[in-house]
Amino acid sequence: MKDRPTVLIVDDEIKNIELEKGYLESYNYEILTALNGEEALKVLSTNDVDIILLDVMMPGRNGFAVTKYLKSHEKTRLIPIILVTALTEKSERVKGIEAGCDDFVSKPVDSSELVARVRSLVKVKAYNDHMRNYERELENEVDKRTRELNAALKMIEETAIETIHRLAAAAECRDQYTGSHILRVSRYAEVTARKMDLNSGFVKAILYAAPMHDVGKMAIPDKVLMKPGKLNNKEWEVMQQHTTIGAKILHGSDQDYMKMAEEIALTHHEKWNGTGYPQGLAGEQIPLSGRIVAVADVFDALISERPYKPALPIRESFTIIKNERGTHFDPSVVDAFIGMKQEILSILEQYKDNV
Repeated sequence: MKDRPTVLIVDDEIKNIELEKGYLESYNYEILTALNGEEALKVLSTNDVDIILLDVMMPGRNGFAVTKYLKSHEKTRLIPIILVTALTEKSERVKGIEAGCDDFVSKPVDSSELVARVRSLVKVKAYNDHMRNYERELENEVDKRTRELNAALKMIEETAIETIHRLAAAAECRDQYTGSHILRVSRYAEVTARKMDLNSGFVKAILYAAPMHDVGKMAIPDKVLMKPGKLNNKEWEVMQQHTTIGAKILHGSDQDYMKMAEEIALTHHEKWNGTGYPQGLAGEQIPLSGRIVAVADVFDALISERPYKPALPIRESFTIIKNERGTHFDPSVVDAFIGMKQEILSILEQYKDNV
């Protein structure tokens, strides 16, 4: 904070500057001076000025032109300007007001009038400065609180995602899957949805929802879930129940991603041609989220080693997905999945099984 207000006196006659300076110095004002408009602008570029006493009739830019210029620039628009003039015509005063001046003082200058007008406008400038600083501090505080809130929301979101992954991993571990499987399926689904130009809310929701696609396996008996060989008909009927069980586990949430997780759990084993389970849905009867996760889940199962089968080569797995286009899988989903092949391979590299 400055110890005293700063006054800039601009006049092309030194005697006028000295006169006004003499009137103001005894009132503890810091005085800066300039002999013309251009010089005044230079002074203002390097000094914090509280008020300007500006002569109207000057060579080069006159007082009206300088006033108009200063009032049109953010840095100087709030500095009060008193036009000091010998002009008495009403039209000239109107011209000064239109240029943006804050007050007038007539020549010859009366000391008491000058001091009173300067003192009044310095108070106005101090109030404006206070309000501008307050607004700036308020904006900074809002920005700080917003950053803190966003960081807290991000932490909550990350915690929620980690919880989802851990719960989903619990189901997968019983099926002798690795935790990396749910991460890969989740990322495959995300990039596929993005390739399909689905809205950002859907893309984010499927990233969070896809890991829970097999959560219903927690209720499947070990003798069925962990059987190394082919399931018999009765065992297969039990295994299929993981879809409806998973949907029941996830049912009832108000969160969009949990609602999507419910429909994925229920429908990710449905097939485009209607031969899937548990409901035998076909085509677009199957929710889009289920159709996307179906491709992601089957692809990852193909490229992964299991107790009952070896891992297939990546190229062969992509070929199988292509060959099932229009029968097992939604053609548009397959096209998007294949279209993101490089991203799929990057996900595979990033989330390798820890075996």
